[in-house]
Amino acid sequence: MGGALLGGCGGGTQTVSVSGAPDTGGGGAHADAQPSTPAGSTTATGTHTTTPTPTTTTSAGGGTGVPNTTSPAGEPTASTTRTAPAPAFVHPGGQSSEGSASAAAEAAAQAVRAQGYTPESLTPYHPNQTLRVLIGTRNDSTAGYNQRAFFFLDSHYLGTDSSQPSASVRVVGQSDTEVALAYALYRPGDHECCPSGGTATVHFQLNNGQLVPLQSIPPASSAGGLSRQ
Repeated sequence: MGGALLGGCGGGTQTVSVSGAPDTGGGGAHADAQPSTPAGSTTATGTHTTTPTPTTTTSAGGGTGVPNTTSPAGEPTASTTRTAPAPAFVHPGGQSSEGSASAAAEAAAQAVRAQGYTPESLTPYHPNQTLRVLIGTRNDSTAGYNQRAFFFLDSHYLGTDSSQPSASVRVVGQSDTEVALAYALYRPGDHECCPSGGTATVHFQLNNGQLVPLQSIPPASSAGGLSRQ
């Protein structure tokens, strides 16, 4: 069952370009200043002349208004300020961020199910990384020993680690653009439950938009050596 889907392992790799950013929208509270007396007017009290000080108003959202100014003709002109809180998704750990991460993981799980596999867990899927991964077990596997790694570039499905499943594969490390998989190795005569050949670790890395294994993936079967089944 050898042969990686990706460069160096016998399979093709899709390159997905991602563009666009979410429109955060706008809209905040308005604060309109309403001075009590137009600037420039005077009131007389005895022999003293006073000029009223423009007043400022505060919006319901907490924004402070800007005092009115006067036009050349002496008529008041209103000025407005906008205040609005930052969108919730900007704050790490906010409800919107958690909801988006959960939705992204579930969408990836649906892509795995569409290939006839069931995700072992959503834990390896890290929505904050460029390269993401899930391990799935083939639906018709009664003992759970037919597994593949499913890769995603951002939220877009790339493909699997190999054209044929392995008895057992797990994620042992990952960073933004690299995932390390450990394959259980079997000697001839080993039962599925009891591989005696140890494990082989293969690093998969994004390189100029392509996913490339940095080590050779063990063969799917072997008559006299170590294999993934």
